[in-house]
Amino acid sequence: MPMAKKLKFTPAGNSPFFVTLRERVDAYFTQQALSPYANKAMWAKASFFLGGYIGLYALILSNQFTPLGMLGLSLLLGVFAACIGFNVSHDAVHGAFSSRPWVNRLLGNSFYLLGASPYVWKITHNVVHHTYTNIPGHDEDIEVAPGLVRLNPDDPKYPWHRFQHIYTIPLYSLASLSWVFRKDFVKFFKSKIGQHKNAEHTRREYVNLFVGKALYYIAFLVIPYLVLDLSFWQLLTGFVLMHLAEGLVLGLVFQLAHVVEGTDFPLPNDTGMMSESWAVHQLYTTANFAPDSSLAAFICGGLNRQIEHHLFPKVCHIHYPAITAIVKETALEFGLPYLENRSFASALYSHYRVLYQFGR
Repeated sequence: MPMAKKLKFTPAGNSPFFVTLRERVDAYFTQQALSPYANKAMWAKASFFLGGYIGLYALILSNQFTPLGMLGLSLLLGVFAACIGFNVSHDAVHGAFSSRPWVNRLLGNSFYLLGASPYVWKITHNVVHHTYTNIPGHDEDIEVAPGLVRLNPDDPKYPWHRFQHIYTIPLYSLASLSWVFRKDFVKFFKSKIGQHKNAEHTRREYVNLFVGKALYYIAFLVIPYLVLDLSFWQLLTGFVLMHLAEGLVLGLVFQLAHVVEGTDFPLPNDTGMMSESWAVHQLYTTANFAPDSSLAAFICGGLNRQIEHHLFPKVCHIHYPAITAIVKETALEFGLPYLENRSFASALYSHYRVLYQFGR
């Protein structure tokens, strides 16, 4: 893989696409007298997932169910945790939930319910992934299990990659366990993420990281062990399966947006300059899936419309369906791609084919 260089995008002024698009999207919110932040429907959805998560956790701790019943509740709790990440934490850390920063900080802390650090997420996702989408050596989101999974054409190829289309999707189930026990610590103490310098953190963030993790371990391992009539191995089985469900949902949704047929993995030239402006780059590296599915929109928190999200990360995802037509029309008007798979199944199959191709 090429070494990370000081990377720059072609100035936006060289392409009027994004200037035009922003004017049109701004005009939509003005004409409709709408705020780009959360509306009543968004608050209701956030309340549903947060309330459901708390309710499921309380039902498990009530000790009123058989071990098999608690296992079912644990699997559902894992799905709700992923949905909180999509629908609440993600928007809030982007500053898209509310015009009030303290509200975004408060709701962004819902990442702790997943056992994750909102601070580390903001660095790796908001700063690195959104800036350097799909650029090998810069975007670490396309470096899933380096050496084991090959998600871009510039990764080294090994004999076992011939089988990655078989083992990779089940491997996504481990994403949440890795996040809880490993990933945040590795990223926090890494001196550089892509080309982002990551060496300095405040004392408060050190405390937040370790206290947040400790409280999660207490809530999901210590307290259940003390109050439930379960053996340790039964408790551990429920904990692991909860995270396998959560990890599979998280892994699939994020990969179906950037590693499917048609998405590009562009490299800078010898001077570190990308061939396109940042906004145009997002169109070449991002794809939507199931754009007409109300269920996908409800569960995925608008992440099935990743094009709109990458271009307007500070707009609450509840508005993405309304601005999709504007984005698509403007992209086609300027002769730019607008990639989409019409269903979740077609996106999943497209991802499978890419895994197969990169493995061969």
